[in-house]
Amino acid sequence: MLPWVNWYILIASLLLDLGSCCDYSESTCGARRPGDIVIGVLSPCHAKVETLDKRIQPERFNCTEFDLQSFVRTLAIIHTIDTINDSGFLPGIQLGYVICDTCSDASKAIQSAVHMLSINNTMSIQCDLIERPLVKAIIGARYSEVSIAVARLLGLNMVPQISTTSSVATLDDKIRFPSFLRTIPSDVHQTRALAQLMAHFEWNWVGVVSGDDDYGRVALQSFLKDAQDVHVCAAFHEVLPHYLGHSDSERRIQEVAEQIQSSKAQVVLLILKRELVEKLFEVMIRKGISRTWIASDSWSTSRRLATMKGINMIGDIFGLRFISGQNPGFKQFLKNLTPGPGAVNRFIEEYKDLRFGCSPEIQKHKDCLNSKPAAQCPLPGSLKLKSEFACKLPDPQKANDDFLTHAVDLSMAYSEKVATWSIAHALRALLKCNHSICSGERNLPPWKLLQELKKINFTLDKRQFFFDEYGNFASGYDLINWVRRRDGRYFEVIGEYNVMKSVVEISAASIEWGTPNKTIPESKCSESCPPGTSKKISMIYCCYNCSKCEEGTYTNVSN
Repeated sequence: MLPWVNWYILIASLLLDLGSCCDYSESTCGARRPGDIVIGVLSPCHAKVETLDKRIQPERFNCTEFDLQSFVRTLAIIHTIDTINDSGFLPGIQLGYVICDTCSDASKAIQSAVHMLSINNTMSIQCDLIERPLVKAIIGARYSEVSIAVARLLGLNMVPQISTTSSVATLDDKIRFPSFLRTIPSDVHQTRALAQLMAHFEWNWVGVVSGDDDYGRVALQSFLKDAQDVHVCAAFHEVLPHYLGHSDSERRIQEVAEQIQSSKAQVVLLILKRELVEKLFEVMIRKGISRTWIASDSWSTSRRLATMKGINMIGDIFGLRFISGQNPGFKQFLKNLTPGPGAVNRFIEEYKDLRFGCSPEIQKHKDCLNSKPAAQCPLPGSLKLKSEFACKLPDPQKANDDFLTHAVDLSMAYSEKVATWSIAHALRALLKCNHSICSGERNLPPWKLLQELKKINFTLDKRQFFFDEYGNFASGYDLINWVRRRDGRYFEVIGEYNVMKSVVEISAASIEWGTPNKTIPESKCSESCPPGTSKKISMIYCCYNCSKCEEGTYTNVSN
C-alpha cells in the first residue's frame, strides 16, 4: 500500500497526463491575469456537471447552469486585487490571478487545483514535492465537500487555502487539513446558534432536511447534539442527494415534501444548497404548504429564492449569515464590467452572452410576445438573465447595465474582500514591504506565506481580523428575517449570535409574524397540560401525555 502522500501524487500525475490532451485554458480555468505573485481562485461559476452519474471514462466535464452569486463573489476578488494593486499597498508588486471553475463538484475542483499548481509547467510530479508553484495561495472553494477534497491535495505542498463559505467543522482538524483557513466561523458555532434560536421561540419539535454531502452529514449530527442540549427534538430528519443531476432527486424531493406535510412539526431546518431549496420550495408552493423555515448559511440570503414566484405563500423564513459589509467601488466595477488590461475572463464573456446575446430561443419568445398576450408567452428559465436589449446590440461584449447590483446581495461578497486583503497583509510582512519597496523574495514557497497568514492581525473597515488556532475567523453571525413585500422578500437583521459568548440576541419586537393572528407560531410535540394534570414523559423528552393528578395530589398551574 502506497503512503497517502504518494496516492495524491499519483492522482495529480494522472490528472496532468489527462490534461496534456485538453485545452485547459478554456475548459478548466476561465480567467487569468499575470502578476508578480499569483492568487488562485476556485469558484463554482456553474452549478452542476452534466451527466456526472453516467461517466465511464476520463472526459471533459460539461458544466452547466451559470451561478450568478458565485460569479459575483469571484468578481469581488478581482476588484479587491485591482484595488490593492492601485493602492501601492505592496510597492513594486502586482498581484495576478487565475480563476478556475469547480462546477460544484469535488473531482472537477481537484482537476482545477492541479492545473493551478502546474501552470507554465511549474509542477513536476516526481518523488519530491513541488517547492515553488506559480500560484502562492488559493481562495475557495465554496462548498464544504469540495473544500475538503481540495484541502487534502493542497496540504501536500502546504499551499494556503482560504475559503469564504465552507463552514463544516471537519475542516477544523489541522492534522488532516494543515493549510486550510477560512474567513468565517466553524459550523460548531452555527448549529449551536440555530438550536438556541429554536429554543428562544420555544420550538421544541422541528424537522430537519440535509444534503448527503460532507457538509450536510456533519452539520446534521452537530445540530442534533446542540439541539438536545437545549431540549429541542427532531421530529424527523430527511436527506436529499447533493448532486443536482442525481436520478433520485425529483422522487426524494416529493417524498420529503410529503413528510413535511404530514408531520406535526411546524418548523423545518434546511441544511441544503440553494438549488435544492428552490426545488423543494417549488413543491411546497404548488401544494400550498406553509411552515416556518430555518436557513443554513448556504441559502440564508439568496436573492433568487427571495424573488421566486409564490415565495410569500410559504411561511416565515429565518437564517444566519456571515459577516457582511460594504466594498467601495464594487458597484461601479459591476456596471462597467470588463476583464481589464492584460486579463482574459471567459466567465465575463459567458455572462454577457447570457445577458445581452441573441439566440433562437429569445427570438422565439419575442415573436410570441408580438403575436400573443404576455400571459401566453412564459419566459423560459434559460432566459431569466436576458436584458430587454438582447438581440438589439451590435456587440454584446461591450454592453453593460446595473443588473448585477440588484440581482445579488453584494454585501455577501465582503468575505471575498477580507480573504484577499488577508493574503495582501501576509505578503506585506513576508516581503518586508515599506512605503516605497518590497525587498523580499517574490518567488516564495507557499508554506512561508501560510505561516505568515496564521500570524496576521489587521483592521479593515474598523473591524479586527485574525485566524484562531483552528484557522477560523471568530466573527459571529447576523440573524436574518425574510420580510414580506409585494414582489417577494427582503432581508432584515433582527439579532446576532456572539461566538465568544455563545449567546443568541434577538429583537423579537421587530418581527411581523405571518400567522393568522400575527403571533409566534408553535411547534411542539405535545400540547400544554392544563391545571389538574401532569406530564407523563415518553421516550422522547419533548413528547408527553397529560395524566390526571393522582389521588391526594393537585396542581393549579399548567405543565
